[in-house]
Amino acid sequence: MKLLSRLLVLKHTFAPKWPYQIKSQACSGAPSLDFPESEAVPEYFNFAKDVLDAWAQKETDGRRPSNPALWWVDDQGEEVRWGFEELGFHSRKAASALSEGCRLDKGDGLLLVLPRVPEWWMISVGCMRTGIVSIPGTTQLTSKDLLYRLQASKAKCIITNDALAPLVDSVASECHALKNRVLVSKGRRREGWLDFHDLVEAASDKHQPVQTKSQDPVSIFFTSGTTGYPKMVKQSCANLGIGMRNIGRTWMNLNPSSVMWGVSDTGWVKFQFSSLYATWIEGACVFAHGKAQFDSLVVLNCLSKYPVTTFCGTPTIFRMLLQHDVRRYKFKSLVSCLSGGEPLPPEVSAQWKAQTGMEIYEGYGQTETTLVCATTRDMKVKPGFLGKAHPPYDVQIIDKHSNPLPLGEEGDIGIRIKPKSLMSNALSGLFHLGWMDFYITGDRGVMAEDGYIHFVARADDVILSAGYRIGPFEVENALLGHPAVVEAAVVSSPDLIRGEVVKAFIILSPAYESHDKDKLILELQDHVKGTTAPYKYPRKIEFVQDLPKTISGKVRRKELRNKEWERSH
Repeated sequence: MKLLSRLLVLKHTFAPKWPYQIKSQACSGAPSLDFPESEAVPEYFNFAKDVLDAWAQKETDGRRPSNPALWWVDDQGEEVRWGFEELGFHSRKAASALSEGCRLDKGDGLLLVLPRVPEWWMISVGCMRTGIVSIPGTTQLTSKDLLYRLQASKAKCIITNDALAPLVDSVASECHALKNRVLVSKGRRREGWLDFHDLVEAASDKHQPVQTKSQDPVSIFFTSGTTGYPKMVKQSCANLGIGMRNIGRTWMNLNPSSVMWGVSDTGWVKFQFSSLYATWIEGACVFAHGKAQFDSLVVLNCLSKYPVTTFCGTPTIFRMLLQHDVRRYKFKSLVSCLSGGEPLPPEVSAQWKAQTGMEIYEGYGQTETTLVCATTRDMKVKPGFLGKAHPPYDVQIIDKHSNPLPLGEEGDIGIRIKPKSLMSNALSGLFHLGWMDFYITGDRGVMAEDGYIHFVARADDVILSAGYRIGPFEVENALLGHPAVVEAAVVSSPDLIRGEVVKAFIILSPAYESHDKDKLILELQDHVKGTTAPYKYPRKIEFVQDLPKTISGKVRRKELRNKEWERSH
């Protein structure tokens, strides 16, 4: 990379006073950073200054393991290993480039649309140092998506690569707040664009971080838009910088010797907490592979070759890995497997354990909340359950009047806002719900006697058929257990007798595409009846070539459901 070959790693002496205590971590023998409790959140907090620079100082003093802060590899054999000291140097250069070269001020929005390249981390941390609000976006955005995000956020700058630059140019004239377009490219120039590498090369490495208040915005995320247009969600310096300390320490089980690999898209909050905040809070190493498209063989080989201790992916990723004989691979360093982003099918969990001997620990959350429920290492894994409420959240199953329901009854998954904690305070402020007791997630669930929560479905995905409430997730899981089914999406379909019935849209595996479809429908229906409660079986089945999905890969059941009901009119 042009930037990496140009920049020299300089020793630096800047080390601001760390305001919090340092305590030893028994599992590694290395110190970790100890944060205040939620009621003692400081007035001012800056993750780059208060966390990353503190780890850099401990690295310089020899009080941290010789583990990279960022370990990046790609298919061409290029490799980047930055310690916290080097990360500080590069991010200060990026901060100077943003504030001086791009003329951005504290509070300005910057739409950052890059794949997993080292510059993504440089710029993200550079934004923290300057108080610029980063707005991550996936590289799968279309010109329409870019226009919507630029206009909604009023971003003053966009940083992206060659692939997306033409799409930005096609809508830039409609984005009146946009002042600068910055290109991260390997030596190419584009008219009307600033070159990021040129800006960084000319920038000073002496940038001093601005003072940011704990409740100042640090990032804006756009939700995946499963049920409508993506919504903007602001996260503050403290929500992400301090609020994620429990995620790294308890669910991820990280310490300064850990190497964490989160396989996610840079546009989603999940990437930030697995590949930035929660990992670096604990002084652990963020591992990343630069391949743009997911490749299960690349992942399996990397888990065998590199000392990755903690791996996090969606259930779909684990399912794709299990398409291969995972037993052939030796994961010598891997000790913890995590899953999030969608409910984990029990059969995926069982197959992974059978082939690797390791459990998958599930986490559940939203863009607005980050982690809400989880199964941590000290808990028993219960297939079909998300785990228990994760601190600082108090999670309850409630009725339509926000009254907690008895154990075993289905209702809305709600997060208690009163009394306020660090994260619930953010929720009440974000949604102006100070008068409410609960933030309603929009998901349905059931709480067992032991406090474990079972995810039923999105509230608007629940199917009401002849008095029965049916969640699509369980039916989809049952269908996916049949070898004919590659993907399945289940929605409601109108019915004169039952009001609505279960309908499944199915993508067949190539081996079954030539089978008699009527016989196959009966076979699949019988399979579901034998796998789950018989009343849940899909009375209607349609074979399709693809399914409508959000940019993040989630099926847009709402779109399928709307088309299904429109047919009846």
